Amino acid sequence: MMGTGPALDAARAQGRAALVVYLPVGYPDVDGSIAAAKAAVAAGADVIELGFPYSDPSMDGPVIQQAVQSALDAGTRTADVLRAVEEVSATGAPTLVMTYYNPVLRYGVPAFARDLAAAGGAGLITPDLIPDEAGEWISAADDHDLDKVFLVAPSSTRERLAMTATATRGFVYAASTMGVTGERAQVGERAAQLVADTRAAGAHRVCVGLGVSTAAHASQVAAYADGVIVGSALVRTLIRSDGDRQAALADLSRTTTDLAAGAAAPAGADTAGVR
Repeated sequence: MMGTGPALDAARAQGRAALVVYLPVGYPDVDGSIAAAKAAVAAGADVIELGFPYSDPSMDGPVIQQAVQSALDAGTRTADVLRAVEEVSATGAPTLVMTYYNPVLRYGVPAFARDLAAAGGAGLITPDLIPDEAGEWISAADDHDLDKVFLVAPSSTRERLAMTATATRGFVYAASTMGVTGERAQVGERAAQLVADTRAAGAHRVCVGLGVSTAAHASQVAAYADGVIVGSALVRTLIRSDGDRQAALADLSRTTTDLAAGAAAPAGADTAGVR
């Protein structure tokens, strides 16, 4: 499986931003989460992030926490995540796992990299792991040609941005605002500057997440970033269906199509120059 870089580059060559969709494995159940990810790809998602359910998610907002807790209560495990990666990556969309680092440590870092690559995974997003503490993961990822996606935030220093850009393969994940994930009225005001600063520090590709929930947000972010990351707005489509699986998938597909249209229509020239 190719990494995320070619998908992001292809979108940029088309004059748009890539749509990166986050969905947690195990919600509403494992098969349902796989079906949801496949529906997102069919509706226009360029890259899929599969969330590894975790018991103490420091970055996740209430919508994702609700879904992840349900997945944990149902017994979702590492083997389920790897099966989801295998099935979703078979669509051809680069498929990342977004995970806090402890489950990877518990599994064994070299073994996790090996098994993720064997399943067709593109790599990991590790929100609680900084590059200077990631030596074992970086080595294992390089051994298996996996993406290493690290995060930056508005508080990141120039030195931190440079270190992250150097360590990253795939794209740098720019958190648009400080705090947890979730739907917001607007994307963080400092997101465009953060992307510009991260590029200046050496990053080849930068995607923006946290707070992106509408087509208008996606259009705004597409003016300056390589990818638009959406999670809570799509997880909510699964939660609000009240158990009706077909309705949930239809809702998710409509929302994904809308977001993809926004990512394909970068907002006007007032922000485009930051790109």
